[in-house]
Amino acid sequence: MMIPILLISLFVAKPVSTSAETDLGLLVDAAILIDADTGKILYEKNADTSLGIASMSKMMTEYILLDAIKAGKISWDQEYRVNEYTYRMSHDRALSNVPLREDGTYTIRELYEAMAIYSANAATVAIAETIAGTETEFLKLMNKKAEEIGLEGYKFVNSTGLNNSDLFGMHPAGTGPEDENIMPARSVAKLAYHLLKDHPEVLETSSIPKKVFREGTDDAINMANWNWMLPGLVAEYEGVDGLKTGTTNLAGSCFTGTAERNGTRLIGVVMNAVDSSGKDSDKTARFDAMAKLLDYGFGQFSKQEIIPANYVFEGNETVSVTKGKEDSVDIAVKEPISFMVKTNEKDLYKPKLVLEKDTLEADIKKGTVVGKVVLERTEGTDYGFIDGKDFSADVVTTDKVERAGAISLFFQGIGNFFGDVWGGITGFVGGLFK
Repeated sequence: MMIPILLISLFVAKPVSTSAETDLGLLVDAAILIDADTGKILYEKNADTSLGIASMSKMMTEYILLDAIKAGKISWDQEYRVNEYTYRMSHDRALSNVPLREDGTYTIRELYEAMAIYSANAATVAIAETIAGTETEFLKLMNKKAEEIGLEGYKFVNSTGLNNSDLFGMHPAGTGPEDENIMPARSVAKLAYHLLKDHPEVLETSSIPKKVFREGTDDAINMANWNWMLPGLVAEYEGVDGLKTGTTNLAGSCFTGTAERNGTRLIGVVMNAVDSSGKDSDKTARFDAMAKLLDYGFGQFSKQEIIPANYVFEGNETVSVTKGKEDSVDIAVKEPISFMVKTNEKDLYKPKLVLEKDTLEADIKKGTVVGKVVLERTEGTDYGFIDGKDFSADVVTTDKVERAGAISLFFQGIGNFFGDVWGGITGFVGGLFK
């Protein structure tokens, strides 16, 4: 028979605070801020509403390309031959692009740098075609990767983030002529989080403020990074080295930014940022909003150890053992639990012990998992982790208990038998005198 999980609370919960959430004064439709190491969410605003993501979509194209490079399916020196579609798109001055020659060939590295630094749209389509043959087939890879990393609320209709109306009637099959990529801020942050986990080298390119495309040739063109928070640019912010901007009429002014200071990296997302006039008059609204997010994260949070390794629960130091040379075994938390928290809020997280069973049967090895410790916040709001995991760590035995010998087990059985009989008698007699 299964024994119910035991939940042993070690504290009396305080009422949850009803005070207003932190207001950073962000003039955005949605925003989120996370710790890039653990995925701990530090702030969110309207993070689950699907909105236009514009060229932030290119993070997914980068992800799939870097996967293909790592797997050896594509090489940096591999060449792409321009077709009529990518040639025509590359010469559309209304779009961000590097012009491609009609009969030209370009390496994947050249196209990748144009995409990551200058948000070049034709270069992005060229990469998609190289990997999957057509952009229609590339959408299948985008959706597959989205499902793999657990994105929600998304719709991909092309590899670039442009509105399909900008694609000269060449939009991928099965998508509408005026469709556009959408995703909630939470999923955008999750995409960036996994991209940096799997391919941190993306920052080597996203951090380049300026570069010349095809330097030394007749096709040379200056590429200035649209991320103006990079060193030397107009909205420079200490530690920023990525990741991707985006702008369309549907999406407004968007930005997924990341910065590292003193060993701590944060990832922020702002969507449809405006200034105090309700517009984005000087094109810096998204960077102003991101600066507020990053200031909040770096200024008020630090990584702290909430539960140390080998933590022992007062009053629950052991678990009972049957058929062993000992009748109990010591237990403790195996690994520490650490994450970013506001400096004055560490004590708001309290532990609970969750045991799988109230009794173990010998033979028991040291390090046997018997349950876990979970943390709950006793006051205010906690946003959890970007991947949906909880605050937990395994609780294990800290010693071994060998199985008792045959004689000992015999006498244990007799003792248990008479114990059960005596308990039944006393219970019966007690019932008579109620």
